[in-house]
Amino acid sequence: MLRHNLLLIYRNFKRFKSTFFINLIGLSTGLACALLIFLWIRDELRVDKFHKRDSQLYLVMYHQAFSEGVITSDKTPGPLSKALAAEIPEIQHAVTTSWIEPYTLSVEDENLKARGIYASEDYFNIFSYDLIQGDRNQVLKDLSSIVISESLSRKLFSTTEDVIGKMVKFEQEALYQVTGVFEDVPSNSSRQFDFVLSFEAFEKRNPWTLDWNASGPYTYVIINETADIRLVNEKILDFATKRREEGAAIDLFLKPYSENYLYGHYAGGRQAGGRIEYVRLFSVIAIFILVIACINFMNLSTAKATRKLKEIGIKKAIGAGRKALISQYLGESILMAFLSLITAILLVALLLHPFNELTGKQLVLHFDASLAASVFGITLITGMVAGSYPALYLSGFDPVKVLKGKLTTSTGEVWARKGMVVFQFSISVILIVSVMVVFKQIEFVQNIHLGYEKDNVIYFKKEGSLTEKPETFLSEVRSMPGIISASSMGHNLLEHTMGTGGLEWEGKHPDDKIHFEYMFADYEMMETLGMEMLEGRMFSRAFTSDSTAIILNKAAVEFMGIGDPIGKRIRLGGDEREIIGVVKNFHFASLREDIKPLFLTLAPNLTWHIVARIDRERQKEVLNRLEALYVAYNPGFALDYRFLDEDYQALYTAEQRVSTLSRYFAGLAILISCLGLFGLAAFTAERRRKEIGIRKVMGASEWKIMELLSGDFAKMVLLAIAIALPISFYMTQNWLDNFAYKIDPEWWYFIGAGLLTMLVALATVSFQSIRAALANPVESLRSE
Repeated sequence: MLRHNLLLIYRNFKRFKSTFFINLIGLSTGLACALLIFLWIRDELRVDKFHKRDSQLYLVMYHQAFSEGVITSDKTPGPLSKALAAEIPEIQHAVTTSWIEPYTLSVEDENLKARGIYASEDYFNIFSYDLIQGDRNQVLKDLSSIVISESLSRKLFSTTEDVIGKMVKFEQEALYQVTGVFEDVPSNSSRQFDFVLSFEAFEKRNPWTLDWNASGPYTYVIINETADIRLVNEKILDFATKRREEGAAIDLFLKPYSENYLYGHYAGGRQAGGRIEYVRLFSVIAIFILVIACINFMNLSTAKATRKLKEIGIKKAIGAGRKALISQYLGESILMAFLSLITAILLVALLLHPFNELTGKQLVLHFDASLAASVFGITLITGMVAGSYPALYLSGFDPVKVLKGKLTTSTGEVWARKGMVVFQFSISVILIVSVMVVFKQIEFVQNIHLGYEKDNVIYFKKEGSLTEKPETFLSEVRSMPGIISASSMGHNLLEHTMGTGGLEWEGKHPDDKIHFEYMFADYEMMETLGMEMLEGRMFSRAFTSDSTAIILNKAAVEFMGIGDPIGKRIRLGGDEREIIGVVKNFHFASLREDIKPLFLTLAPNLTWHIVARIDRERQKEVLNRLEALYVAYNPGFALDYRFLDEDYQALYTAEQRVSTLSRYFAGLAILISCLGLFGLAAFTAERRRKEIGIRKVMGASEWKIMELLSGDFAKMVLLAIAIALPISFYMTQNWLDNFAYKIDPEWWYFIGAGLLTMLVALATVSFQSIRAALANPVESLRSE
C-alpha cells in the first residue's frame, strides 16, 4: 500500500508540475527562513547558559528611588561581595569584578592591546571558564597574578604550554606573573575578555572601591542549591543601605545571571523586556512565514481538487475508505515538506555566512540530536498542517455526486480559501509597515541632534605618562594641522557613567531625592564637543575660581526649581560651588531614556579620555600624525582611538539588525504569498476557461476579461489591507513606546504599504489574467 501511495504521489507531482514547483519553492523558502531564525533564537537563548552552576549563579542588582523615578543598576559597592559571603549563610561564594576594558600588555619588546577585568579570587569557582593550566582556587590569590586566555597566550608566548611563572608587564608599569591559562571565552558569553587580574590590585589603584557610598564594580554570588531565593532577597534588601552613610537607600536583589542578557531592561523598578523582545518577534515572524507557505499548499491543493474529482470518486466507489484517502493526501504533503526541507538545508548552507554577517553571530549548521529533532518536528508539523485541510476536504467528497458531475463548490470552501489569502496578505502588510517604521526610527535616532556634535570626534584613553602630564600632550595636539580642538573628559557620553544624590541647594525640600549624572571636564571640552550654553559661560582659564564652579544642564535647573541660577551657590559633597552656566540638554545615554539632570565640574586630573575634533578632509593624515605623537609621548603604548559617532550608532546595533532582517523576511513573506496567488490565478483561469471563451464570443473585451479575473483577488487584498493597517499601527506604536524620543509614524507609511502590496498582488495575477484574456476562444470551446 505504501509503495502504491508513493507511486501515486510521484505521478501527481509529474502531472501537476507547476503546482509542485510553486509548493516546493514556497515551503522550502519558508522552512529555510524558519531554520535560520531557529538557529539565531537557539543561540540567543544559550547565551551565558554554559556555566555549570547556572541555576545557582546570580547577579546582585539594586533599585534606588529618586524623586524622578526608580533607577535600577548592576553597579554595586566594592565591599559588598566579601560582606555577603561572610554574613549571609545561603551564599556559598561571592566575587567582585571590574568592568571590561582594553589595556596594554608587554612581553619583552612585544606590546599589544587586550581586554581584561579585575576579579576577586573565587572568580573561576563561580564562572565555568575552564583552566588549561593552573589551580582555580589559587590563580587569583596573589595581587601580582594574571590569568590569560589561550589565544592571548599564543600572542604573547607563541604557545600555551609551560607559560606558568612567566612575566607580563601591565600598562608599562607593574610586572604580573602568569598563574593560569583558561580556554577562550565561548562566543555565547555576554562578557568577552582576554585576561583576569586580582581585584585587590584594582582596590589599591582605586581606593574609592572600598567605600560603601560609592558604586561601580559588579557583584556575583553562588547560592546554596536548597536556598529559597525569595528569602535571600528579603535578607539582603537593606544590606548595603545599613552600611552607607549618605545617599538614597539602595534595595538589593538577586537576578539569575544568565537571564540578564535577554531580560536586561528595567523601567520604574520593574523588569521591562530587553533582547527577549526580538527573540519573540522573530519567533512570530518564523511562524507566520511557515503558515503563509502552508496556506499556499492548502489553497493550491484544494483549488486543483476539480482535476482530481473522478480519481477520488472511483477510489471511493470501489471501496477506498476515508482514512486511506486522508493518509494518501497527508503523505503527499509530508513528503513535499521533507523534499522542501532538503532544499531548505541547501539554501541555509548557502545563506549562513551572509546571515552571520547580518546578525553578528557565529552560527553553524551542525545537526546535533536536539537540532535534528527540532528540524524533523517542525517539518513534520509543517507537512501535517499544510496537508490537513486538503486531506480532509478531498476525502470528504460524495462519490455519487462526483461521478455524476453534480459536485459544486460550497460557500464554506470558497470563504475558507479566500480567508487564507486575506490572512497571508494581512501578514505581509503588517511586516511591510513594521519594516518601514523600524527603518525610520533607526534613521531618526542616528540623525537626531544630540545636543553636541558627535561627527569627526575621536576619543582615546589616557594611559601611561598621559595620566601624569596630559596638558603638554594636549597643547601639541591642539597645534597639529587638521586638529580643530582637543581636550579631555571624564565620561563617554554613551551611557550612565557616574551619579550622585549629594547635591544641596537653597529651597530644596528635605524629602527630595534627585539623582544627578555628573561629568569631570577639562578646559575646552565643551567647545570641542560643540555643546551650547543657554545661560552663563563655559569653563575658562581666564577665571581662577572655576575649580570650585559648576555647570548644570537645563533638566537639572528645572528639577531643582532654581530661577536665575547664574551666580547662585549650591553644595556638592560639603563643598560650596558657584553656578557659572546652564548648558543646553544633551543626550548622554540611549534615546530610550529621557534626559536626566546633570552637572559638570572642572577636574582635568580626574578625566580619563582625550577627545579631539578633526578635519574630515584630512582625517588619514591627522590620525597618522596623532599616532606618531602618541607613541613619542607614550613609549610602549599604541594609540587605540574610537570615533564617537560610530560608537553612538553601535548603541542601536540590535535595532539595525532587526530592521535589516525584517526587510528580508517581509520580502520573502510577500514572495511566498504571491507564489500562492500566482498558482490560484492560474487555476481560476483554467476553471473558467469555457466561461471566458463564451464571454469573448459574445463580445467581451480583453480588458473586461482581465477585470473579471483580477476583481476577486483585488477585493481579497483590499480586505487584507483594511484588516492589517490598524493592527500594524497598534504594534508599531507599542514598539516605539520603548523610546523616549521617537518618530510620529506618517500616514503614508501605512497607505504606501497597502498600495505596494496591492500592486505586487495585481502584477502577480495580471500575468494569468492577460494570458486568459488573449487566449483564442475556439481552443476553449472546441470540445463543445
